[in-house]
Amino acid sequence: MTDSSKFPFDAEEIAAVIADWARIESPSYDPEAVNRMMDLACGSMRGLGADIERVPGQDGYGDVLKARFNWGSGPGILVLGHLDTVHLVGTLESSLPVRREGDRLYGPGVMDMKGGMYLSIHALGHLLAEQGPLSLPVTFMFIPDEEIGSPSTRLLIENEARQSRWVLVPEPAHGGKLVTGRHAFLRYTIKTLGTAQHAGVAHGVGRSAISAMAKLITEIESFSDIDAEITYRVGVVNGGDFVNVVPTECQAQVLCVAPTAEAFDTVSQRMRSLVSPDPKIRVEVQAGPVRPLFQPSKGTLALYQVAQQVAGQLGLSLDHGQFGGGSDGNFSGSLGVPTLDGLGVHGKGLHTKGEHLFVSSLVPRARLLAGIYTALSDLANQ
Repeated sequence: MTDSSKFPFDAEEIAAVIADWARIESPSYDPEAVNRMMDLACGSMRGLGADIERVPGQDGYGDVLKARFNWGSGPGILVLGHLDTVHLVGTLESSLPVRREGDRLYGPGVMDMKGGMYLSIHALGHLLAEQGPLSLPVTFMFIPDEEIGSPSTRLLIENEARQSRWVLVPEPAHGGKLVTGRHAFLRYTIKTLGTAQHAGVAHGVGRSAISAMAKLITEIESFSDIDAEITYRVGVVNGGDFVNVVPTECQAQVLCVAPTAEAFDTVSQRMRSLVSPDPKIRVEVQAGPVRPLFQPSKGTLALYQVAQQVAGQLGLSLDHGQFGGGSDGNFSGSLGVPTLDGLGVHGKGLHTKGEHLFVSSLVPRARLLAGIYTALSDLANQ
């Protein structure tokens, strides 16, 4: 096995490119912005000699980029990750400029997960320079809509995963643990439909959709069991047109997390069974994208053992576990394809205006990735 601890990685070089990637804002709902990021990733992959396949975006989302290295034969490695972020265009100017403060590099997506995807490319590039091609195929798949549940890409991801022997997901690091399982995620859109009247009239036929929604939100979030990591959270609410009109419609988006199959069934049943707090107000529940439950399989645990061995050679200690915070790894893992997640950069402030990575984490994580690539290549030869 090649000793990746000897590879001449440069943290400052890696950080500079991640900063450039973060300067291209790419919120999920802006396909043109996401595709600018895909263009940049495409250039990086072509530079390593990959064969490029660009799948046009569907349903108003950005493109999918597949970059293939057709080495060896049979199923190989799929490196799976996304280039969309939760940060809207304008975030760079308003609240999260790309900047360096000591060991911290701030910027939209530096942690989730432009940093991890670039790190995966950089690690492979060094590996190629040091020892040439691997003995098995490697495919990078860049997703445009992960942050909103991958509604347009789930089938593409699952099809690619089924053709792969191993899936590596460079989502943000989870402390000192790799991710060998992820809780299920269920999304819902709730609508309340009331009756209009002038809001200044004390009595009448008016029924406020917003008032009903407020009561429903309290009920929905009360279903959470924080200790069991079962959560129901309302993140977006819209309703009403004019303050002097009793609102006839209100809409809310709900994200539910289920760590077990039993919890998944309970969430589904509860959300389908919501009842209006006012019999004169109608409630509609629309199910959205689902990230299925990803629990550790024998294949995933065997893949973790490979990573643990590599980490040991690098002087790192890595545990593992199942966690919340869904990823596209849910799809491959739930299919039983050996999937190792959480291989990206260390940082803090995930999904906030304080998102940052630790520059000191970049070289150790790059060496870990390079070592895993090499170890899997060796396994493919056995």
